Amino acid sequence: MAAPGRHVGHYIQRNSRFFLNNLEQLWGHRSFGWSPALRQQAAQANKDSTETIVIPRKKTWSKEAVLEALASTVNRDPTAYPYQFQDDPYLSPRNNNEFKMYSLSLESGRAAGKFFVNSNPKFFAKDFAEPHIPCLMPETVSPCLEEVSEEALKERINLRKVTAAVDMYDQLLQAGTAVSMETTHDLLDLICLYCDRNPVQEGGPQTENTVSYPLSKPQDFMKTTWKEGNNAERIFNLLPEKDTRCYSALIRGMVMHGAYAKAFSMYTDLLNNRLTADVHIFNALISATPDVREKYERWELITDLLNQMSQQKVQPNLLTFNSVLKALRTCGTFPKSQALQTLNEMKAVGIAPSLATFNHLLAIFYKPGKHSSRCLDSKDLELAYKVQSLVEVGENWRMLGDSYQSSIYYGRFFNLLCLMEHVDVVLKWYRRLIPSLYYPNPQGLKDLLQALDTDSRLDLLPTIWKDIRSLGHDNKLDVVEEVLTLMAREKHSPEVQESFAQCALDVKSVFDGESGRPSLNWSTSALSHITSLFLRANKTQQAWKMLQLFKSNNRVPPDWLMDDFLSVCRTDGSAQGAVDLVQLSAAFCLPATAQLAKRTVAEFDLTEEQRLCVGGVQKTHSKKIKNKCISLFHYLRTGL
Repeated sequence: MAAPGRHVGHYIQRNSRFFLNNLEQLWGHRSFGWSPALRQQAAQANKDSTETIVIPRKKTWSKEAVLEALASTVNRDPTAYPYQFQDDPYLSPRNNNEFKMYSLSLESGRAAGKFFVNSNPKFFAKDFAEPHIPCLMPETVSPCLEEVSEEALKERINLRKVTAAVDMYDQLLQAGTAVSMETTHDLLDLICLYCDRNPVQEGGPQTENTVSYPLSKPQDFMKTTWKEGNNAERIFNLLPEKDTRCYSALIRGMVMHGAYAKAFSMYTDLLNNRLTADVHIFNALISATPDVREKYERWELITDLLNQMSQQKVQPNLLTFNSVLKALRTCGTFPKSQALQTLNEMKAVGIAPSLATFNHLLAIFYKPGKHSSRCLDSKDLELAYKVQSLVEVGENWRMLGDSYQSSIYYGRFFNLLCLMEHVDVVLKWYRRLIPSLYYPNPQGLKDLLQALDTDSRLDLLPTIWKDIRSLGHDNKLDVVEEVLTLMAREKHSPEVQESFAQCALDVKSVFDGESGRPSLNWSTSALSHITSLFLRANKTQQAWKMLQLFKSNNRVPPDWLMDDFLSVCRTDGSAQGAVDLVQLSAAFCLPATAQLAKRTVAEFDLTEEQRLCVGGVQKTHSKKIKNKCISLFHYLRTGL
């Protein structure tokens, strides 16, 4: 019964609007008609029935849509190392030097693998990835067309085979076959881009006369020099008709490969042939102005080029304004007004600035010294937070530069936080930045230690020490001694002292070389602080072992440490320990030996044998002191 009833209800609901609409028309003239609410409902039903129903078009999703949606739900994990190192935890960098070395190694291995795959495509023909990942498949590097034809020339251009493309072009000319202007343009672009050389494949060998740019730039582009009469110029001179695109290819190639004066000469030749330049030509010439004019003559040349653009009715693009701003960075100390004028012009023509635009503007308006920082020098924490908020927007982090420059930025930001912020805020940023974005140097860790000291949070020192070890800075003696000094400076609760003693035991293993790394040399302060921490945690046996290390490392314990040791012996009721301490002090020839012996006799219940031992030590020590005084007296008398 439920099913028929449900169908009837659905039929009534679907036809209720039609029923109400016709009923209103039938009874609308009667005075005893519907109530106002019912009339409004009928009017709305009539209105809805007249609207056109628009069926939405089918949405086509890409094959990567699900992966992109999943990726958008995952934020950066501040506790994890950068994603590129997560495949091999052993190669997780702990500092900037390791980051650079591992990054270069990773890139080198990837390039070598790519070269091997491209060199042996038959072994990697099967595609297992779904969706298809083109970069994992071998690239087509060998031409398939062997006949002399324009199609074969296009194939070699697409494969970036510079030498083979030039040879095919020459064969076509020798056969009397005309090459279309479009294909000629592509050939000139290829030759000028790679400076008449075959591009180096990833992982492939480099020639003796080329030097690769850093890894942040494509490996195909090599530091080469434009040669007079190369194939680009030869083919250009063979052309019966030369258009703007041909001139554009050569001018851009000349600027890219250092022939700046020749590029301007080629531009003059273009004007003499009554041709109009394109925006790419002007962009290249503007970027070359610092290399053809002196510092205070460059703006005049840039202005002249911009006026010629206006006369030739060439519309500027983003690269035009960025080239102007980049050139202004080298124009001395007066380009600020020109930079603002350039920015206003960008707004006038409706071109939005890019990250490169802001980078050039910052370089123009702020020229820091070698070690200066605007926010850090002025201790402006609010401004530093504003800068950091800009870094976190979109891909603005790319403006930080390479890993070295990024480390400098975060190091100064963290230094300012340690100086100005409360330690809880400092620790929040510490966990947020390290190790996913920032590898602190020894100075950064010392700044953090000082922040903990300022806000009386020394109880966190054992935790920070674990981070120091994981970051590989446990071999820095100044950092290690700073940690020991802060832990041993004053007494704390028994729980804190116990954690300090465990931390001191771990620090001792660093000096002993138990971690497999070169051990540190024991200093008197390090020995004294570790011994004191053991004593405060009632680890007397380990403290005695530390005293033996003084002797084996030719170090002399300070008097305050011996006094603390004697106080512990008194608390433990160890008379024999006090006697042994007096004997050890006498062995070090400490001036405090007599005082220790006096305290031992007065404060401990000694046996007769122990009293004789302490008395003998006192006499022997007094005799040694007397002999030293006599020797010193004779030395001074002889010297006078």
